[in-house]
Amino acid sequence: MTATNTVASQVMWNRLISVVEEQAQALIRTAFSTSVREAGDLSAGVYDREGRMLAQAVTGTPGHVNSMAASVGHFIREIGVEAMEEGDVYITNDPWKGTGHLHDITVVTPSFHGGALIGFFACTAHVVDIGGRGFGADSNSVFEEGLRMPIMYFARKGEVDRTLVQIMRANIREPDQVVGDVYALAACNEIGHRRLIAMLEEFGIPDLTEIAAFILDNSHRATVERIAALTPGTASHTMTIDGFATPVDLVVSLEIMADRIHSDFSGTSPVDPKGINVPLVYTEAYAAYALKCAIAPDIPNNAASLAPFTVSAPDGCILNATDPAPVALRHVIGHMVPDTIFGALDQLVPDLVPAEGAGSLCNFQVSIRPRTDVEATPDARRSEVLMFNSGGAGARPSLDGLNATAFPSGVMTMPVEATEHTGPVIIWRKELRDGSGGAGRQRGGVGQIIELSAAEGHQCDISAMFDRVRHPARGRKGGLEGGATVFTVDDGTPLAGKGRQAVPPGHRVVMHLPGGAGYGDPAERDREALKRDVERGYLTRDDAIRDYGIDPLA
Repeated sequence: MTATNTVASQVMWNRLISVVEEQAQALIRTAFSTSVREAGDLSAGVYDREGRMLAQAVTGTPGHVNSMAASVGHFIREIGVEAMEEGDVYITNDPWKGTGHLHDITVVTPSFHGGALIGFFACTAHVVDIGGRGFGADSNSVFEEGLRMPIMYFARKGEVDRTLVQIMRANIREPDQVVGDVYALAACNEIGHRRLIAMLEEFGIPDLTEIAAFILDNSHRATVERIAALTPGTASHTMTIDGFATPVDLVVSLEIMADRIHSDFSGTSPVDPKGINVPLVYTEAYAAYALKCAIAPDIPNNAASLAPFTVSAPDGCILNATDPAPVALRHVIGHMVPDTIFGALDQLVPDLVPAEGAGSLCNFQVSIRPRTDVEATPDARRSEVLMFNSGGAGARPSLDGLNATAFPSGVMTMPVEATEHTGPVIIWRKELRDGSGGAGRQRGGVGQIIELSAAEGHQCDISAMFDRVRHPARGRKGGLEGGATVFTVDDGTPLAGKGRQAVPPGHRVVMHLPGGAGYGDPAERDREALKRDVERGYLTRDDAIRDYGIDPLA
């Protein structure tokens, strides 16, 4: 390839990334659910004719993007390239062929140019409801978790399948939001397709063949070079987390080889009876993401840059749950995979990875209904309100952990105003939780305190999706653990970290979300940084004296 062609190919690569970012932003602008519109729980990407991901949007979550990278291949095999036509739109929420649970809907659109199939656009969004028992850990099999759509047509040659829409509306508690989100998914793929065709015409090329080869060859070579620069070796690590009724052990053996890194999860706890299990595709997504963040963070995500990070896990373990295991809260366990891998990687490449953090998103869903113990208000109604929140991230070797920030998911904390707009719920308090960041030379990020209730005339159940209640984040290199999750009614009655629970009418629930752990000996923390922590409310003066052994304000 000539220098001129190389420059042109690089320009087109960058253009493809901007195309899929516009695709993602179109989804955010048109989505009905706050989980997409406010939290950014979505993904968007473009694929070549063989179903290999060429570029992903910057906006979105690695669990969606990296697992969606494998999903287009399922669509190609089940629909068949020969059956695909312009105007088609395909859909699924199959956990094992999409992104890991029924609440994620994946939409794939074939892209044609000059009458020929040249590639695909795909996107995923988390929807507020999919029927069944509702979003939570209480189910005993995937059949209880809601409506399951196999890979099928949402639209054929531009004509939407009205029967499918009717089935969705009849099985979902928030049909307007969910059906609206599906149309938004289809629309954002169409935006991506239009921008791609404009790019091809501008550069005078018929398809994606040459640019795909350029992207995939360069990405794979660059990633392998980063791996080859490491010292080969093997290390193992175990992390214990809450689970549902019993603790879960995540066990990894990490092997750095000349051209790839393999994560083997043999020894990990078996499938759980409740809905916290993880399909392998989701485990693969977060394992690859963790290693890519640590080793090759600046190489764009695509099929080739992900390929050198391989994963194995025994069938029937909680990180390789097979159909029909319940998987609704696969993220609560799956988000802990990066911290488990970092524990092993730290033994092989010291001073690179952070201490443990909150890990999983601190989600909850509130099911609200008119009050039954007293007369309900005339405007009382039923509603499902989903809220995404974050604990603190682990401290890094040279930087403090980020406060109330979701790592590894990257999902944004949802604003109070947007949440209250979706249903009759009141957020009475939402603030940083002082003292929850683990002490260390670098302090762990602090979590949040959230207090909420149903609005007047209503009562509610809350479906909790928390971890780190009994097993808080652990420090690294002498750093102290982060604050544990605390979940109670406002009268102090404890609530379980996972599962659907009734909130006594007229009461509030109070959530103290977990903090990230510290990195390094607390005695080595800079005194001015400690004073700044106290002044900003990240910890109290008494916390500083207890954990660091000095009074920063003296």
